[in-house]
Amino acid sequence: MAGKFIVFEGIDGSGTSTQATLLRDRLITTGQRAVLTSEPSEGPIGTMIRQAMKGRVLFSQEAARFDRQMAYLFAADRFDHLHNPVDGVEKLVSEGTFVISTRYYFSSFAYHGDSAADFERVRSLNAEFRHPDLVIYLSNTVERSMARISSRKHFDAYENAAKLTKVSENYERIFADYQYPFLRLNASDSMESLHEAIYLRVKDLL
Repeated sequence: MAGKFIVFEGIDGSGTSTQATLLRDRLITTGQRAVLTSEPSEGPIGTMIRQAMKGRVLFSQEAARFDRQMAYLFAADRFDHLHNPVDGVEKLVSEGTFVISTRYYFSSFAYHGDSAADFERVRSLNAEFRHPDLVIYLSNTVERSMARISSRKHFDAYENAAKLTKVSENYERIFADYQYPFLRLNASDSMESLHEAIYLRVKDLL
C-alpha cells in the first residue's frame, strides 16, 4: 500500500510541530510507517535557508527583496525535499510511509506574498509540485502565537507581529478556495482535542 503525504500549516507558534509529532507517534503505535519532516528541509539548500533565517548567512536586508530570494530558495529546496533519492517524500510515500511535514508550498504563499506579482511568482515556482493527501491548518491569532514564541532564545526573520499578521491574512486567502483534502482547526483548543480531531480525519486515509 502506498503511503500518504500529510502537511501541517499555520503561523509560527500555532503548535504544528507538536501536533505533527503526536500524529507520527500515534500512527507508529497503530502499525503504520511514519516519519516527520519539515520545510526548510535538512538538505543542503534547506540548511542554507535556516542559516539565512537566523542571520548567519546574509542576503538582502530589504524585506521585499529578501522575501523574493527566499521564494526561489524554498522552491529549490522543495524540489529536493520531494524528489531526492535518499529520503525524498515521493520515495518514502511510494514505499508505504506516512510522511508528515510541517510546512509546504502553502507557506511560500503565506510568507513570501505581499502583492499579486508575488503570488504569481510563488504560484509559478511551485506549479509542478504535488498536492498533499491532506493539509491540516491550525488557525491561531497573532497575539496567541507571539505569546507562545516569546520564550524562544532566538527569533528568525519572520517571527514578529507585523509579519505574522500579514502571513495570517495570506493563509486565509490561500485556503479560501483550496479544493483538495483540508482540515481547519482552532489552535487554541487543547492539545489532546486537536490530536484526536486530526487522527480521526487521518484514519480516513488508512
